[in-house]
Amino acid sequence: MSDTIEERACALAVYMIETGATVRAAAQHFGISKSTVHKDLSQRLPRCNKHLYSQVRQVLDVNKQQRHIRGGMATRRKYRGDT
Repeated sequence: MSDTIEERACALAVYMIETGATVRAAAQHFGISKSTVHKDLSQRLPRCNKHLYSQVRQVLDVNKQQRHIRGGMATRRKYRGDT
C-alpha cells in the first residue's frame, strides 16, 4: 500500500469524525466513490491506525442507525415536491 492511500484513509476518517458526515457525503467531498471510502475506512484504516478506526466506526454506526430516517425524509420531500 502506498503512503497516499493510507493518508487518504486517515484524512477520510478525520473528516467524518469532525463533521459526522455520511459515506456518501465524504465521497462527494473528496471526489471519490462511495466504495472507495468504505474500503478505505473498513479495510485499510484498521491496518494503519486502529485508534482512528475505532472513532470512525462509532460515526459509521450512528449513520447506519439513522439511515432509514434520512431515507424516509428524502421520500417525503420527493412526493411533496420539495427540493
